[in-house]
Amino acid sequence: MPVVLGVILSLAYIPGHQIPVASTGRPNSLRSTVPQLSVDSKTGAASEPLLRIGHGYDIHRMAPREEAGQPVVISGVKFDGSDAPDFELGCVAHSDGDVVYHSVVDAVLGALTMPDIGQLFPDNDPRLRGADSEIFMEEAYSRMEQRGYEIGNVDVTLICQKPRVNVEFNGRQVKEMMIDNLARLLKADKSRVNVKARTHEKVDSVGECRALECHVVLVMQMKS
Repeated sequence: MPVVLGVILSLAYIPGHQIPVASTGRPNSLRSTVPQLSVDSKTGAASEPLLRIGHGYDIHRMAPREEAGQPVVISGVKFDGSDAPDFELGCVAHSDGDVVYHSVVDAVLGALTMPDIGQLFPDNDPRLRGADSEIFMEEAYSRMEQRGYEIGNVDVTLICQKPRVNVEFNGRQVKEMMIDNLARLLKADKSRVNVKARTHEKVDSVGECRALECHVVLVMQMKS
């Protein structure tokens, strides 16, 4: 005798919106229900979703400060003895090479389905040589705000053997300064910003202190 398996799938829930995912019909059949995309009645364009998710990644080479011509900057914190402990290597980049800021910018742009940071701020533009990456963050925030979004949360994973970021400098935790800078530029509460740091276990260019890299995942939500 054939066995009939009854499947009950619940509704995915977003506050104020119930989206039917699937339901069972007759035995041995499964009927999928695809939610209809909401469309602006005036323009005919698809309306913005309540949430968008973005991922960003960046990597930069490190070299002796004399070759790099600038210090390592991570989330707006300079490792030259001013903001954080002095570090003998610098970041080789067209701008200041801030891997955290660059990753956040790409995550925002990706969530908005916009061109990536390299297209908006090309590395052959002489005006951007040594540029403070805050200007990229400000542009990304502006584009997010224009579309009606705000930050839900940001999760940063910094990967570098050195410099160490889980340290205190001049009475302040360096990683807390990084979080403060991100929250300020994204106009978000600090409780929505997280920075994690880990080494690369002395493996590959990152583990050998020849590079540092960063991954960012963020959620943006439609403003209420």
